[in-house]
Amino acid sequence: MESIDRLSSMLERFRVHAHLFHSGALCGLTTLDAKPGRAFLHLLKRGNMVVSHRSADGTPVRVALSEPTLLFYPRAIEHAFENPPVDGSDLVCATLNFEGGSQHPLVAALPPVVVLPLDRVDGLAQTLDLLFAEAARVRCGHRLLADRLFEVLLLQLLRWLLDHPHEVGLQEGLLAGLSHPRLARVLTAVHEHPEGPWTLTSMAEIAGMSRSAFAATFHEVIGSTPVAYLQRWRISIAKSLLKSGLSIKATSHQLGFSSASALSRSFVQTVGVSPRAWLQSCD
Repeated sequence: MESIDRLSSMLERFRVHAHLFHSGALCGLTTLDAKPGRAFLHLLKRGNMVVSHRSADGTPVRVALSEPTLLFYPRAIEHAFENPPVDGSDLVCATLNFEGGSQHPLVAALPPVVVLPLDRVDGLAQTLDLLFAEAARVRCGHRLLADRLFEVLLLQLLRWLLDHPHEVGLQEGLLAGLSHPRLARVLTAVHEHPEGPWTLTSMAEIAGMSRSAFAATFHEVIGSTPVAYLQRWRISIAKSLLKSGLSIKATSHQLGFSSASALSRSFVQTVGVSPRAWLQSCD
């Protein structure tokens, strides 16, 4: 795939903040509660462990780990670690708070859990060495530095997932689209310039495809039409801007809507309520 930055525009608009909360041994049963908007990133350094959670349909899932492994829960899912009562596993763990919570574009596109041996993800060695060193010793600023290193680790993981979408079963959605050589160019352009005068024709030209081929491929890979995706992206940004205090009129101008009423109509179509009603529900 040609060299384009497929992640920065999203993570600049919808940031993620990591917080180290555990470093060391775990013995016995440890349960981590689900909290809306909170994700988890765990690194198993040493030991054998069983991880358990429930799938979307409520079916119990148990995963046995016996090598250094990364576990990523992008959405709020209660999960538990089962370790021997003594001489348990050695883990470093962080919570991740995505701006927008479960509506963060990347969070919504990811599978419920990602489980990867650490040595499978290229380029992690230096980050892991620094992270484990900072997490193991109390030094000035060590927690702050560990938090930032977790954020670097997440970015490296997302970059790897874009290059290996089928490794974790990404069949449809945003990450699958960003992994597609032609669609990635369009998605990146739309993410960087949501205010642009986008049409099906202009998007197809960026993809280097005919209108019909582009529309069909986009729907097959992303799971929606190009116009519907553009509207959802604009409304996602509108939510962030409105919460920051920007007026509906200024928000509509910034995102390329013809008027405040046009933004309001799109907002109702996407969210189900008006911008003002949505803002009141956030208070």
